Amino acid sequence: MHFTVDQELCIGCGACAGLCPEVFEIPDGKSDVIIDPVTDEYQSCALSAEDGCPVGAISHS
Repeated sequence: MHFTVDQELCIGCGACAGLCPEVFEIPDGKSDVIIDPVTDEYQSCALSAEDGCPVGAISHS
């Protein structure tokens, strides 16, 4: 599963990194995906981070 962060929408709140630090980080004020594709082991927390994003900046395919 591939996750992406829309940099235009991301507000850098850190919710995604808080929920799933294995997949998301906030290096320069905006979220980045640090593993792609996301392995089965981390898909659940990545989906939780997607659901928890207050601006809907995270998507997956």
